[in-house]
Formats: sequence, C-alpha cells, structure tokens
Amino acid sequence: MSFSKLLENFTFKKSLGQNFILDKNFQKAIVNDCKLTKDDEVLEIGTGAGTLTCALAEVCKKVVTYEKDESLKEILDETLIGDNIVLHFGDILSFSLEEIEEEFESGYHMVANLPYYITTPIIFHFLPSTKLQTLNIMVQKEVAERICAKPGTKDYGILTLMVNFYGKAEIVRLINRNMYIPSPKVDSAMVRIELSHNFDTDIEEIFDTLVHTGFAMRRKTLQNNLVKGLGLSKEFALKLLDGFDPNVRAESLSVDDFVKLAYRYVELYSNI
Repeated sequence: MSFSKLLENFTFKKSLGQNFILDKNFQKAIVNDCKLTKDDEVLEIGTGAGTLTCALAEVCKKVVTYEKDESLKEILDETLIGDNIVLHFGDILSFSLEEIEEEFESGYHMVANLPYYITTPIIFHFLPSTKLQTLNIMVQKEVAERICAKPGTKDYGILTLMVNFYGKAEIVRLINRNMYIPSPKVDSAMVRIELSHNFDTDIEEIFDTLVHTGFAMRRKTLQNNLVKGLGLSKEFALKLLDGFDPNVRAESLSVDDFVKLAYRYVELYSNI
C-alpha cells in the first residue's frame, strides 16, 4: 500500500507541526545532501509516516528514529520494513544525550524535519555532543538564515553564535513549501551543521552566558547588557571589553570575539 493511501484517514496535527515528505525523488535528494554511506548510523527526529526513514535505511547501516505522535503507530507498522530501523515513541527532548547515544556504536549523524516550535531546543540539546558528527535539519527558511547569518545583520544572534561555537553551518538546499503534505505557509531550507568537537569545555558555560546576556536587550550596548545582566561593576565590564569599542553591540561581534571575551572573563574573575 502506498504512503498516500495509508495517510488518507490520518488527521495531521498542526500543534506538532506535522508536514510529511512523500516524494521519493525528494527523499533521495535529502539523503544525498547528508553525504551518508553504508557505514553510517543515523538519528532521525520526527519519523512521520516513515518515508524518509525508509530512504535513509536503504543507504545507512542503522537508523534510530523518534516519533512523538503515537497515533502513527499503525501506519509505521506498515511502512517501517527495514531490519536496520529502530523506532521509539516519545519526545526526543525527554531523553538525555547519554540515553540517545547508547544506541550508536561510535559517531552518528542526525537527520530531522523540524517544526518551528522545537527547532532551537533540538539544536541546543545536541550541539554539546562529542559523538554526533553532523546535524542535517530541514527548518523554516527564516531559521536557516538565522543559523547562517553574518555579524551585523538583522538575522545574526544567539542561535548563530551558539552553532558557530560548536561547528560550521551552511544552507545546502532551499525547499519549496509544496514539497510537503500538507503544505506549510512558508518555505524551508536544509541546513548542514558539521560539529568540530574542538570547543574548550573550560569556557563553554561562560561563552553561553555572555552570548545570551549580550543579546538580552539587542539595542543596548554590550557593556550595558553585561553590567545589568551579570551584575558586573562598570570597571570590570570595561576591563573585559578592553580593545573593543565601548559602545559596541553584541550583534557586531564574531564568534571568535565572544571566545576571546570568555577567556578574558575567566582570567579576570580568577584574579578577583
């Protein structure tokens, strides 16, 4: 039975952002974009009707897929026929990285078609992983532009900086809304994030804090945000920003600038 036939009586849930990919050529194109091989293990988030899952299983060694909507069980019992597919029902964010990664022998890749409401939480949940190699995610086009934005632009912000701290992102495919069933109101894009695994754990937490604090009030200067948000003295903030324009805003600084500030913060704090 075809996927379309199986879905005839299925009620798509807008609250879960359910938009499925049924076109087989498009599924193959997505798998090709992920640069996967027969030796790769894959984590899929959002099994849906199992269409992309099956396309991944044809190429990869193993696919572990998570689906939140248990009403899809009957459909997935029909569609998931590969013996290299492991299906879990549940919210992926309710599982720790350790629990998820127990199922993979070594490094693995993520492939996910993410609804807007869960995109950022999913990315932040997995960025610190030292086992995940790439995130291949289909997201709203505007989110993709934020992930890959340049300093000084309106799209540049917390999401951009956090992704760039852990790896390198690029938009590899623009996706017309009509490729999904049902069609969403906006177009999407495929983003590939290659994790570098060379981030310094000594500054990981303070980098995160500085970035989030720096963008707390976007139109304020970085100095004002740090003083108000972290309770720093103006003297400490000026030392921290030595060499930077005192009126600089967070949106003007690169990831390397924030890394520099994180190291300096650790150094200055240790001398107090």
